[in-house]
Order: sequence, then C-alpha cells, then structure tokens
Amino acid sequence: MGKRRDDAHSRKPKKKRDKAFDLWLKRGLHQMFDNVVNEPVPEELLKLIQEDREKQD
Repeated sequence: MGKRRDDAHSRKPKKKRDKAFDLWLKRGLHQMFDNVVNEPVPEELLKLIQEDREKQD
C-alpha cells in the first residue's frame, strides 16, 4: 500500500519557524490552562468514574 502524505511529512525536520510556533503555542496553553489542570478532581466525578468501572467488570 502507498504511504500517506502525513507520515512522510511528519518525518521531515521541522523548520525553525514551525519550532518557534510550537513553543509559542505550548507556552500559551500552559499559561491559560495550568491552573485548571492542577485543580483536584471533584469527588462526584471520581465516584461516577468508579461506578462505571465497577459496571464494566
């Protein structure tokens, strides 16, 4: 089968401009969402997850 263009493109070294954009995006996302990610998971949500796991077993 033929190779997908995505696979061939992803193996090429990134251009300096692409690396700069990736760094900018990563920093921006961290500034916007780090506080949210570091919040504790609510007990209600943990309970729902546990109940779902028990149903699957």
